[in-house]
Amino acid sequence: MTATTTTAGVLAELAALEDPRVRAVNERHGDDHGVNLGRLRALAKRLKTQHDLARELWRTGDGAARLLAVLVCRPRAFDRDELDAMLREARTPKVHDWLVGYVVKKSPHAEELRVAWSADPDPVVASAGWALTTDRVAKKPEGLDLPGLLDTVEAELKDAPERLQWAMNHCLAQIGIEHPGLRERAVDIGERLGVLKDYPTPPGCTSPYAPVWIAEIVRRRAGVQSGRS
Repeated sequence: MTATTTTAGVLAELAALEDPRVRAVNERHGDDHGVNLGRLRALAKRLKTQHDLARELWRTGDGAARLLAVLVCRPRAFDRDELDAMLREARTPKVHDWLVGYVVKKSPHAEELRVAWSADPDPVVASAGWALTTDRVAKKPEGLDLPGLLDTVEAELKDAPERLQWAMNHCLAQIGIEHPGLRERAVDIGERLGVLKDYPTPPGCTSPYAPVWIAEIVRRRAGVQSGRS
């Protein structure tokens, strides 16, 4: 590790990038850092992959340092227990989401962790399992019990804690989007439960309410296919 990429040096760079206005916005969403993500990514691009540095940055517990660690690590170099411990430490939404999306999904341990986390009593940990399940629904559904997943969503979505509810709702929408034979049931579950129906959605963005989400993505894909024909 060179002098310019010591943990202390990187932390000093992150401190220099701290913006109180960015922190104020992030804190409203449950995050604990004040570094613009574009600048964070630029720093990661300059540092390139440095797995030992990533481990040291993660151990600091600092939110921005952990996000940077996710970007400069080597995902396949973490063992199963290390990823499990990291996920349980990742309590803020952005660190949690980046760890799952950028690291765990690329790990050879992803499927084992998906199964274990989905059944975990900690709803934040369980939300990671559902996020991995949603990824499989879209990319590799073979072997998944999709009707069984809908049964679980139908029974538990309404009263699930917020982070878990969002992850389960995403899975519900993904099943409806990707699997036409289950679309009607997915839409019906969404309509009956009404989860996120009144969520304020900015103009130009897709509502997280599953029936609307499903319909919009299916419509877009149909338009793309029509344009190609």
